[in-house]
Amino acid sequence: MGDKYIAWLSDLSKKNLNLAGGKGANLGEMFNSKFPVPQAFVVTTDSFFYFLKQAKLEDKIKTIINTIDVDKTDDLTKKAKEIRNLIINAEMPKNLEEEILEAYDHFNIDLDSMKGSPDALAILKSAREPIFVSVRSSATAEDLADASFAGQQSSFINIKGNPELIQKVKECFASIFTARSIFYRKKKGFEGIVGIAAIVQKMINSDKSGVIFSNNPIKNNNEILIEAVFGQGEGIVSGKIKPDQHTLTREMEIIDEKISNKKLAIVRTAGGETKTIQLTPEKSSSRVLKTYELKQLAEYAIKLEKHYDKPQDIEFAIENEDIYILQTRPITTLKKQSNGKEADLDGQVLTEGMAASPGIASGVVKIINSMDDLGKIKQGDILVTTMTNPDMVVTMQKAAAILTSEGGITAHAAIVSREMGIPAVVGAQNALEVLKDGDEITVDGFHGKIFAGKAENKSVEILPIVETKIKIKVMVDLPQFAERAAKTKADGIGLIRLEGLIATAGKHPVAYEKENKLEEYQAMLKEGLGKIAETFVGKPIWIRSSDIRSDEYANLEGAPKKIEKNPMLGDHGIRFSLKHPGIFKAELLAVKELADKGHKFGIMFPQIISVEEVKQARKIFNELKIDNVQFGVMIETPAAAILIKDICREGIDFISFGTNDLTQYTLAIDRGNEEVQDIYNEMNWAILKQISRVIRECKAQGIETSICGQAGSKKEMVKFLVQQGIDSISVNADVAKEISEYVHQLETGTVEPIDNKESIKEEIQERKQPIEEPKKENPEPVVTTEATKKESNPETKQPKKEDIFN
Repeated sequence: MGDKYIAWLSDLSKKNLNLAGGKGANLGEMFNSKFPVPQAFVVTTDSFFYFLKQAKLEDKIKTIINTIDVDKTDDLTKKAKEIRNLIINAEMPKNLEEEILEAYDHFNIDLDSMKGSPDALAILKSAREPIFVSVRSSATAEDLADASFAGQQSSFINIKGNPELIQKVKECFASIFTARSIFYRKKKGFEGIVGIAAIVQKMINSDKSGVIFSNNPIKNNNEILIEAVFGQGEGIVSGKIKPDQHTLTREMEIIDEKISNKKLAIVRTAGGETKTIQLTPEKSSSRVLKTYELKQLAEYAIKLEKHYDKPQDIEFAIENEDIYILQTRPITTLKKQSNGKEADLDGQVLTEGMAASPGIASGVVKIINSMDDLGKIKQGDILVTTMTNPDMVVTMQKAAAILTSEGGITAHAAIVSREMGIPAVVGAQNALEVLKDGDEITVDGFHGKIFAGKAENKSVEILPIVETKIKIKVMVDLPQFAERAAKTKADGIGLIRLEGLIATAGKHPVAYEKENKLEEYQAMLKEGLGKIAETFVGKPIWIRSSDIRSDEYANLEGAPKKIEKNPMLGDHGIRFSLKHPGIFKAELLAVKELADKGHKFGIMFPQIISVEEVKQARKIFNELKIDNVQFGVMIETPAAAILIKDICREGIDFISFGTNDLTQYTLAIDRGNEEVQDIYNEMNWAILKQISRVIRECKAQGIETSICGQAGSKKEMVKFLVQQGIDSISVNADVAKEISEYVHQLETGTVEPIDNKESIKEEIQERKQPIEEPKKENPEPVVTTEATKKESNPETKQPKKEDIFN
């Protein structure tokens, strides 16, 4: 068989993800970095695939998976159970079973000291009582920084004896095919059979246990959040027990704590039975962790975060005052700060719990007492239950918010809510008593409060655009937002960024390339783009080929590890595509296949700086025999603006301004740097001159012009673009109607047209020069103070042919 079928923690590190799964690799990493991890061995993914092969199950499983519609709960549940039964009922290969039991026998024996004494080893093995172990699943698609599958596979505690151990290993193997696991993998883009390992670990008979977040996942700050219960930690993960919650600073100072009424504890009896016991009222309301234990745990959290260079979600157990680390994984639900969207609501507070997932949502209460009630949930309802089961994940997507009467913020349901971006409040103990089906409530996921009635809906209503000569388009990145955007009845989509689909799938294009699976990449893009296209049938849809910066997508599966020193100016956009023609062709072919079905697509190439890049892109376009997709370029570099006449001669069909990058490159301002945002201005005269000249040159050659930067949603820029004669403007869906009305007013003369002097005055004021009538423009550009005045001449609003950009 070989050692690869069984691996001890001492032989593993975080690099062994494919062999030991995410959990197993992390345990090995921590064990060898001297963190207090209980001894364990891993029945590896090689064992899993060997088991499937020997049992002749691979083809059967693949056939069933390929027929599953994950959005149909009944079909998904039935077929998932069918697969699991195949695995559980299959016989473990004899040689593999022997290896597992041999490793189990070696627990608590110092093998190195016994090498010269085979008789002593035999006596010890036959005389000793089998020990209690936990058997935990460890999937290769689990605990990745960008795709948390926490709790999706099975774990078993207090396992003792050979037959039970072998059975639980098979059940761990089978758990990779639970309905929720299959659903998650499909939605995250994991195709085929994903490897799973089983960790067999010495059982800690916990007096206390819990979870640590090295960063607060609710407030999105660097406070340390610790939750703890008496007994074993399964009560937290399942949500069965409401834990104590403590918040500490990085200096180990306790700044907030909530001591809950825990009521229950999960313990191991003397006979090895896992039992849920009732706590006395005094014990139930007492603090689980001592102050010094909180500080020790916080210290471990900081060390683990530093070791992995990422915020960590850590499970711990305490037995006889000794702390053990049971697992760690990246926190996958941290998001950027809400930029002031968090608000204090006023009204009648019905109940309170723990803020588990940020956001505010209103809707109608639907109480779920069992899985049979899930059919009651319609889009936009508030799902109220004792504790959401991970099997509810399909239904959870329909809910506007989640409210539970049990659990803490580390319960799996809370993690899933945060991943989905659904507001959630957990542990509102009287929720099921004060609420009933049909009640209208508002869930405040920022503060953990539930209000009577519907709070004011702060979201913008999406309304149809008005008719204009200039086309008004929208920007859409993901299928789930396409229907919302379609409500505008816009003239098409002016920008789809492929990065949205790529990030949702969770896998970097380079990974598909390295694994020779570019057909999967193509299929993923085709599926996502097809769903978007179905909402804009018959209307033009412009797609930007991938523009993947190393600082933005470093956490995708298979992403290059090296982060560039200056990613904005690094290897992305068309320069990356031309270096990776396989990736580029997969993107083009995905679009072509949809265009062959009748959809009206255009594809444009970002970060163009030379005519040669356009020629190379055209060559690949022609090589793939694409004749039903418009060929366009993004104008987002000064180089492209300068070379526009030559670019137009390459037979392009359209251009689109990317004003975000055009502004930062022209003004030498990092658009992501808060320190210079006060001078980041798309209306800077240097930007407007480029836009004006590009539109004029394109009009002369019959090439369509558009804008897809955020500036297109600003009225000041719209005014300028209308005067220049742009063909279309792409905006966010929530301002489409407003911008269309403004364009209509400009076109019909009901709004005063843009005044040349208005922009020029602003430009002069920026330079702190008095407004004066300049002298006649010198036809040759000169670098003097006089030249600065000449640039402010109203007559120079339309750049002359002798302009430097010509």
